[in-house]
Amino acid sequence: MDHFLTAAWQAAQMAGALIRENWQRAHAVEYKSAIDLVTATDRASEETIVAHLAKRYPGHSILAEEATAIVAPGSVYRWIVDPLDGTTNFAHSFPHFAVSIALEREKEIILGLIYDPLRDEGFSALAGQGALLNDKPIRVSKTAELDKSLLATGFPYDHREDPDYYLKYFRSFTRQAQGIRRAGSAALDLCYVAAGRLDGFWELKLKPWDIAAGALIVSEAGGVMSNFSGGKFSIDGDETLASNGLIHDEMIRALEEAEE
Repeated sequence: MDHFLTAAWQAAQMAGALIRENWQRAHAVEYKSAIDLVTATDRASEETIVAHLAKRYPGHSILAEEATAIVAPGSVYRWIVDPLDGTTNFAHSFPHFAVSIALEREKEIILGLIYDPLRDEGFSALAGQGALLNDKPIRVSKTAELDKSLLATGFPYDHREDPDYYLKYFRSFTRQAQGIRRAGSAALDLCYVAAGRLDGFWELKLKPWDIAAGALIVSEAGGVMSNFSGGKFSIDGDETLASNGLIHDEMIRALEEAEE
């Protein structure tokens, strides 16, 4: 699978260069909804990545956030791309966003690559081969208690409609964890769990391009992915729970307590 990873790296670095060039410039922002933004850089990044992957692998399907849904009949491979995860941060020149690229084979994620162009940090994983940060192996943290854990979360684009529903989970973890961060990029949150910078992460209503690459990176770094009740994780599901494994059961209980 090394040639797949090489192609993903090339695409991510080209998109990253474009993002670095534009991140502090004035942005023409369009709104997919009241708080769901898209910029010209999102679209240019997607075009760059899709063009590179389509040229290298013309028989592969490609799903990307902004406009791309290429279905290759009979193909067992599908690339899943978020060209700029953290668009709101990018639009405000807040320096925390990333490119996310995953490869699925017969509905199983076999490759994940997330590139932070400002820090020049590339998190990657191939199924069964462990996780890396810039070619160095990474592992999840050894924090064994929720009370001593640093967590991350995010809020879906409909949070204005029912803020109390999402805040009940935040309140539950606020009472039990050491700290919570809400930085605005689910892809990087998952990478930070994989690298031991965070101990756990939860979020609702993420899309496949938000989590496909990061979920594999967490798993290959020794972490655990599930839904909120501890069931099987799916990139097409509404619930994402990631942890170092040691605090996973406590996180599930905290989520259950929020429902009481």
